[in-house]
Amino acid sequence: MNADSTSRADDPAAPGDGLVRIGAILFAVGAVATIATVLPLFLGLHRLPTPAYFVCMVMPLGFAVALVGLFRSARGQRRAASAQQGAAK
Repeated sequence: MNADSTSRADDPAAPGDGLVRIGAILFAVGAVATIATVLPLFLGLHRLPTPAYFVCMVMPLGFAVALVGLFRSARGQRRAASAQQGAAK
């Protein structure tokens, strides 16, 4: 990288960062719920109620939200780089 490139440390609130954080939290909640619902099946315990299985669906939702955030962040970086390149000309 050259000295003209923008650093992520300079702009902590880049577009999409909030979506990535929210997506990671949703993914973690879904992963814990998945473990919590599958574990009783392996240990021979009683099944959890059906709503517990619906919480597992938060994991792919979190993945999708984080992916949208990553795309939004990449698009913002591309716009900033092209604006900077246009200003240099």
